[in-house]
Amino acid sequence: MAESSEVVVLGAGPYGLSIAAHLAARGIPHRIFGKAMDTWATQMPKGMLLKSDGFASNLSDPRGDFSLKRFCFENGIDYADMGTPVRLETFSAYGRAFQERMVPDLEDKLVENVDRHEDGFVLTLEDGEEVRTKRVVFAVGITHFQHVPAVLQQLPSEFLSHSFQVSEVDGFQGQRVVVIGAGSSAIDLAALLYEAGADVQLVARARALLFHEKMPMDKPRSLWQKVRSPLSGLGPGIRSRMFADAPGMFRYLPENYRLRTVRTFLGPAGGWFAKEKVMGKVPLVLGSSLERAEVSDHHVSLQLRSDDGSFRSIDAEHVIAATGYKVDVSRLTFLNAALREKIKLLEGAPILSSSFESSVRGLYFVGLAAANSFGPVMRFACGAGYTARRLSREMKALAWPVRGRSTAPEAWHPAAPTPTLSRPPVNGRIGKKP
Repeated sequence: MAESSEVVVLGAGPYGLSIAAHLAARGIPHRIFGKAMDTWATQMPKGMLLKSDGFASNLSDPRGDFSLKRFCFENGIDYADMGTPVRLETFSAYGRAFQERMVPDLEDKLVENVDRHEDGFVLTLEDGEEVRTKRVVFAVGITHFQHVPAVLQQLPSEFLSHSFQVSEVDGFQGQRVVVIGAGSSAIDLAALLYEAGADVQLVARARALLFHEKMPMDKPRSLWQKVRSPLSGLGPGIRSRMFADAPGMFRYLPENYRLRTVRTFLGPAGGWFAKEKVMGKVPLVLGSSLERAEVSDHHVSLQLRSDDGSFRSIDAEHVIAATGYKVDVSRLTFLNAALREKIKLLEGAPILSSSFESSVRGLYFVGLAAANSFGPVMRFACGAGYTARRLSREMKALAWPVRGRSTAPEAWHPAAPTPTLSRPPVNGRIGKKP
């Protein structure tokens, strides 16, 4: 007999754990599958520092009882809301402690298949167990969405890694390594490889590396500074504050603007603390595009084209593509193919309702997969709070509707045009005073 549950959450990173904590607080029957903070603990380079400040690195529980600040205080770890970088190991340990306190029923099991079943879904686990549920929340993070440029994809795996696959750098000591990219992953990896004794070069199309500025902590901000450049989980600035605090409003912005913002806002840049580790130490090949990559005599030969049209070649024993992530629902192979085809997409990502529901009723997507709909905050842990509150509130309403409210999800379909905001009518004329 298959077990049944109101909601199933797939993934146990910041979003999955936060959602499960809120579902439990609302008394909604659910199950959550995954290994707590697995991507953070096993798929990112040890020694890395988070770009997000401490105050913006919390998981979300309904009462806000267990913050990163509290975890650090209880464990004697240096912490500051701003100005003290959060170590990867600290954040991973905090997430696991959060799981033990707030999500003790996490099941460390792999889901092998998700398919339709009557008025819901049936999930097949790695041990053969079947679970039936009305709703499935995909909180899979970046796990399935590594982006590797086409020019590198033909390289054998022994010569190529995505930054997602590099958790240990000590094995590259003495090797010639080329890191491709200009974002924080590329910069952090180049610094760690240099410190580990690798002969590393960083190659990027950007003409210069960018680094986030450190907020001054030695003097208070004036009222004008607070108004002109308010702080937020995405950094200082009015746009940052809006995107961080109002992801629900972001969804109503014009489609082209949303897509452009998600692609370009907070573009490739390293943390302020990484600058001194790279500049003047790691050889940089900037303003160069990768034209060709081929294996020859047990090494990789990369041909680069500079902005001025000239060409140069670089040889390496290993290439690391720190080229980011691109949502592509077709990569979720454990989701039944026929079911995947019914999900309406925009540039590979699911089109979502205001409650994170896709065009397939009962399937929800959060985190990076929701960025095209809810904005750049969904790329960071600080977006987990809004997501968990919004999603758990919807699940509560669907499970136990109040009198007069339909048990069906909201009357919206992702295929319909996105509603637009307008100024309220005054005396029957929009935006006009009498």
